[in-house]
Amino acid sequence: MQRLPPLSALEAFVAVVSEGSFQAAAERLSLTPSAISHRIRSLENALGVRLFERGHRSVELSPEGRSFHAEVAEALARIAAAASRLSGAHRVLRLSVAPGFGRAWLVERTAEYQNLEPELDFELSASTRLEPVSSGEVDLAIRFLETQPLGLTAWKLFDEQVFPVCSPEYRIRAGGLASPAALSGARLLRHPLLHWAEWFAAAGLTLPEPAEGARFEDGALMMDACVAGLGVALATSTLARSHLESGRLIRPFDVEIAAGAFYLLAAPAAREKPWVETFARWLAAAAHKA
Repeated sequence: MQRLPPLSALEAFVAVVSEGSFQAAAERLSLTPSAISHRIRSLENALGVRLFERGHRSVELSPEGRSFHAEVAEALARIAAAASRLSGAHRVLRLSVAPGFGRAWLVERTAEYQNLEPELDFELSASTRLEPVSSGEVDLAIRFLETQPLGLTAWKLFDEQVFPVCSPEYRIRAGGLASPAALSGARLLRHPLLHWAEWFAAAGLTLPEPAEGARFEDGALMMDACVAGLGVALATSTLARSHLESGRLIRPFDVEIAAGAFYLLAAPAAREKPWVETFARWLAAAAHKA
């Protein structure tokens, strides 16, 4: 049997990736940064590859590190889940999710994890606010944010690209939408986190943020409205993916902007429940493999 790397080194490696720095990983594992650095070096020496590209203030995974993390994070999550099952304790995980993201991506992963952890009960709720997780009302939350919030443990799931979408039928009714400038006469759907003015600027237009038009708090509902031909909406790549693949929606223009990311956020007291961090690590690994 091939000798395995030390579990402590693997745990440090996954923590650095999740937290984004050696300092944050050290705080999470109650170690010193030098201890984290030593464990990473020993792991790299054992594997014979560099796992990180070290910058002045940050660390980025090397190609080898990215491939290794996709396997190791999931394996550690499975080990933790197996240990948790042996404890026999009833476990509940309270998860708040932005509604559109829940339908577009999370539900399928939750079902997959339930097969690994059949004794874990999920309590799912929908919200776009930070208060439920910062106050401890829920254990974890998934939010679309421009930057990582301070004071909360966070795992970045996806960087998102934002671009306009509409139904093929609406494009015909709107005269073909031959260029971005044609949107000045189109019906534009609005979402509080997706800003038309930013996309207009990227497309070389000086149009203001629209003050009229249907407004949606739920991104998935806005995608459904687009499919029904209500107008043109800005969509994130995750929200629009299944609709684009099926042909229900199209991208009338190639221009896209980077406008934020989906983050998995942990409540301050979440670490008192080992199964919460186990699921968080598993979900972050699943996102990085997608």
